[in-house]
Amino acid sequence: MTRRDRSRAASAETRTNLLALDESALEQFVNDLDWPKFRARQILRWLYRERVRDIERMTDLSKTERARLAAIASIDRLSDCEVRRSSDGTRKFLLRLQDGLVIESVLIPDAARLTLCLSTQVGCTLDCGFCLTGQMGLKRNLTTHEIVEQALTALDRLEPGERLTNIVLMGMGEPLANFDAVAAAIARLTNTGWGLGIPARRITLSTAGLASRLKDVAGLGINLAISLNATTDAQRDRLMPAVNRLHPLAHLLAACRAYPLPPHRRLTFEYVLLAGENDSEQDARRLAKLLNGIRCKINLIPFNPFPGNPYRRPADSDVLRFQTVLRKAGFDVLIRKSKGRDVLGACGQLGELVSPHRS
Repeated sequence: MTRRDRSRAASAETRTNLLALDESALEQFVNDLDWPKFRARQILRWLYRERVRDIERMTDLSKTERARLAAIASIDRLSDCEVRRSSDGTRKFLLRLQDGLVIESVLIPDAARLTLCLSTQVGCTLDCGFCLTGQMGLKRNLTTHEIVEQALTALDRLEPGERLTNIVLMGMGEPLANFDAVAAAIARLTNTGWGLGIPARRITLSTAGLASRLKDVAGLGINLAISLNATTDAQRDRLMPAVNRLHPLAHLLAACRAYPLPPHRRLTFEYVLLAGENDSEQDARRLAKLLNGIRCKINLIPFNPFPGNPYRRPADSDVLRFQTVLRKAGFDVLIRKSKGRDVLGACGQLGELVSPHRS
């Protein structure tokens, strides 16, 4: 062991977490060990393709190399994971982070698709009134490897015959408020050489509407969804006050119209329907006017209740009426199935329950 290695191995706390290194950082790491550059890709394949938790399992490194690596580095995979199973087959994962905070991700089966919903923050920087995560406030951003860790955990727990087909960044947090870590995580999720190899076209990022950051998403090659949920600024001020103060509807929709959509791709607009709040036929007609001329599809999401929240889920007949108005205006409109509601795993239900009267 070299003097540099001994210094790194002085205590377990100083060992380098290999999962925290991107490809270039890992190449520098192996270069510091005087190892050939290809060792970095070997290690990355073990971390992401094989999902190993023990350096000793990296069998294309010699025993001497493994011992040297283990003395100065670690694979700090999270082990504290609670799984809650819904009656509809949805699984919610509660992962405890190194600092004791908990994040949630959800594995959602739907016919031939198996979609994983990832979180990007602990809590959320925004305050959307119909979302449980927004009531938590922001505790901190997730690191790149904490975002990817959710995918590794889900893959570890797939059942025989299951295959992960899609990823949505729609869990706890606002992805565009943690963009650098999210972009780096997507790079690891999509990498076909050593990463998870998930096609970018099967990944969707959902934003509450940080208009100034929309253009940054285009370079990632993934799909973009905008959580709209209102048809007037007054309405959106009530439902999504923080984001609408920064990016009112006119500003947001101008950014959507300017978004550089690739051929054969569409924006997705998500609209949470709240009984008596934004679900009238007049709202549907205003929504059609707002989105006129934008190449898009619309996902309607009937509100998923959670304890302490004043909003109500609309009647199915009102949801269908809203959909009909939009379809007559020429839009492709889907009603999102609410999966995992009995384990608080549906859209808007992720996060810890807190008192609405907390200080």
